[in-house]
Amino acid sequence: MPPVPVTPYAVQKKQVTYYDVYPARVTALQDILLKSEVSGYVTGIYFKEGSHVEKGKRLYEIDKRKYQAAYDQAQASVEIARANLDKAQRDYNRYQELAQRNAIARQTLEDSKTNLENAKTQLKAAKAELSRTETDLQYARVDAPFSGVIGFSAVKEAAYVVAGQTVLNGLSSDDPVGVDIQADASMLPYFRELEKEGHKSADSTFLLVMDDGSAYPKTGQLGSIDRSVDPSMGTIRIRLIFPNHESLLKTGMTVRAKVLNRQSGSQLVVPTKAIQEQMSEYFVYRIGADTVKQVRVTPGLNLGMNTVVLSGISAGDTIVAEGLKKISNGSKVRIAPGAGDGRKNMKKD
Repeated sequence: MPPVPVTPYAVQKKQVTYYDVYPARVTALQDILLKSEVSGYVTGIYFKEGSHVEKGKRLYEIDKRKYQAAYDQAQASVEIARANLDKAQRDYNRYQELAQRNAIARQTLEDSKTNLENAKTQLKAAKAELSRTETDLQYARVDAPFSGVIGFSAVKEAAYVVAGQTVLNGLSSDDPVGVDIQADASMLPYFRELEKEGHKSADSTFLLVMDDGSAYPKTGQLGSIDRSVDPSMGTIRIRLIFPNHESLLKTGMTVRAKVLNRQSGSQLVVPTKAIQEQMSEYFVYRIGADTVKQVRVTPGLNLGMNTVVLSGISAGDTIVAEGLKKISNGSKVRIAPGAGDGRKNMKKD
């Protein structure tokens, strides 16, 4: 048989950048419902709904008059208890001196000692009550426990709230934010590898695509990996962390997360059409001096017109890119007219 005209391809390594795309949802790293720790009427609201508030900012105030009165009374009780303690201490000291001279009955000294211990206990109780009333007074003011976005108020001024029950509002941290994806459990070793390699720092490993198709301007980092796999879906939740200085990402928003594929980097790349499948195995035809040899390969990422090859051939090999239908293992070949200089180690016919 005359040599079959084929188009050769010189195998070489190329830089491959490929991302796996996951549906994702933006989530707040901190998210709470604000409730008052004391009961009473709302006397002040000090924020703009939907705005960013800093940690410690006053948000609500509950009528504090009775809590202020209770605190003032507790303060007075502490002063009285302290004065009683001072008097009891002086009496005990005096009776000790008299007892040493046998000038008073032993029982009088014992009674004064008991009075001293009672005065100490009363002062301790008064201080505890002062601390409690001080806490209530502080709780009459509801401050932001962390920086974030405050929602729409669930109560208005003059509304009555019940301690620990009435929801005042919701607060969500907004910078940075979490982006949660559900990855197949088979990807867990790869994410563990990224974690070990230090991909918690921001680089191009994690990207975002907004709902309108635009690219999010900041790169992310690996936040955390869930403790267990969802048995019904066979997936595990991965949380990525993205900066959000411009507040483009909102809690609950759906986006697409791009994770750099594990096969990205310097890889052998061949034309996809050069790979043939036979009974779930994959082959290419490697060109020798003037014949071809069928070689089993392990394909990797499909990049459309090209495919990554993980094993079976090496950089520098020359394979058949076109003309596959007329050749088999051991066929003689020649370069097709106009095939270019992709050939290697071949003789022209």
